[in-house]
Amino acid sequence: MAAVLRVSRYTPDADARGERYEEFDVDTGPETTVLDALVDIQRTADSTLAFRYACRVGMCGSCAMVINGRERWACRTRIASLKGATVTVRPLYHFPLIRDLVVDMTPFRARMATVGAALTRTPDAPEYAIVSRESAERREIDEAIECIGCGMCVSACTMVARNERFPGPAALNRAFTLQRDHRDADTDARWSVLLSDDALARCHGQGNCTDVCPMELAPPTSILRLRRMATRRLLGIG
Repeated sequence: MAAVLRVSRYTPDADARGERYEEFDVDTGPETTVLDALVDIQRTADSTLAFRYACRVGMCGSCAMVINGRERWACRTRIASLKGATVTVRPLYHFPLIRDLVVDMTPFRARMATVGAALTRTPDAPEYAIVSRESAERREIDEAIECIGCGMCVSACTMVARNERFPGPAALNRAFTLQRDHRDADTDARWSVLLSDDALARCHGQGNCTDVCPMELAPPTSILRLRRMATRRLLGIG
């Protein structure tokens, strides 16, 4: 079976045309993924085609891109599952382009840093504090801890497109898990960011991030829980 991959191309140096699309004919089978096709193009048709991938089995998130208008992992997307004979592939939205399908993930890391995404132990916390999987604390955050930082939710978020100061779904989801962690010492500093005009108040709850998350996380749920916690904090009731 033959298919056409319409791939976004971008070369920053001396390319007056900027981003453009180039079509490649590829042979596919029922299990051929978009990543398989891109690797084949790179090996047999155009060695300059740039894209990221690592594990190839749906674990690392490196091959996140926009396929037929939707954020997906290329290694998990079978061409046979897509409608039409032409598959359009472009890089994630809201990230600086480096080349072709490769984006600069620096803004993603910066958004994480904004909300203090790393655990800072309290002085009295044991060096290897263990939180039981059966504890209420762990059960509350269980549905939010599997984020692997692929950036697809940020690409799909309309508020990220409108407000560069908005931390974004992944960062706010991470903030929720840390605000519920008794071992963390930065909860007060984190609240100063979360309660600013550009954080919790800016999420409109459209759920685009949930729709595209390959780990089936729901950042709006984490954001809603943070809002409830913030209300209790402001009212002095918890």
